[in-house]
Amino acid sequence: MESQLKKLVTTLALLALFMPCTVRAWTGEIHGRVVCDVCGDASIGPEDHVLEGAEVAVLCITKSGEVLNYQAFTNSKGIYTVAETMPESDRWDACLARPISSFHEHCTHLGGGSSGAKFTYNYPSGYSHSVRPFVYRPVSVPMYCI
Repeated sequence: MESQLKKLVTTLALLALFMPCTVRAWTGEIHGRVVCDVCGDASIGPEDHVLEGAEVAVLCITKSGEVLNYQAFTNSKGIYTVAETMPESDRWDACLARPISSFHEHCTHLGGGSSGAKFTYNYPSGYSHSVRPFVYRPVSVPMYCI
C-alpha cells in the first residue's frame, strides 16, 4: 500500500510539473511628463522645460478589486513610467495619476488643471497609456515673460 501511495504522489508531482499553466500574464504601462511652465501662460514655449526628479503617484484598481499604489519619479526628459506584469484576471481596471511634488527650486507650484488624471485602463497586454502632462509654475514669473 505504501509503495502505491509513493507512486501516486510521484505521478501527481510529475503531472504538476509538466501541465501547462492556465494563468495568462498581462503587462501594462502608464507614462507621462512633468513640465515647468516658466511664464505661467498655460502654453508650452521655448522658455519652458521638463522637470527631472518630480514625484508622481499612480493608484490603480484591478479587475479583482485590489488597490495598487505606485510611486514614480521623472527622468532627465521629464518622463515618469509605471509598469507591472500580473495575471490577466488581476489586470488594471481604472487608475488615477497625480503629481506629488517638484524638487526644482523655481518651479514648485502646481498649475491649474494638474491635480490628477483619472482613466480606465482597457488595453491589451503590452500596450501603454499616456497621461496628459502635469504642469508646475514658478512662484513668481520672470521679467522676460511680462
